[in-house]
Amino acid sequence: MEYMSISDASTKWGISKRRIQVLCAQNRIEGVTHFGKSWAIPTNAQKPRDARIKSGKYIKTYISEDRR
Repeated sequence: MEYMSISDASTKWGISKRRIQVLCAQNRIEGVTHFGKSWAIPTNAQKPRDARIKSGKYIKTYISEDRR
């Protein structure tokens, strides 16, 4: 099986290197392997769906001081 680095995945998927590190740490990328300080991502791995926003749009969870 062939692997790519975090930098390669960042270029391929169009997201930041740090975001890919977080996805690897959360086991959100299928087949990812951690060895030492590096991550090995299979070249055929699919970009995981962004689960940070559930509704599809950002909703503020606080009321600003000037709106009270």
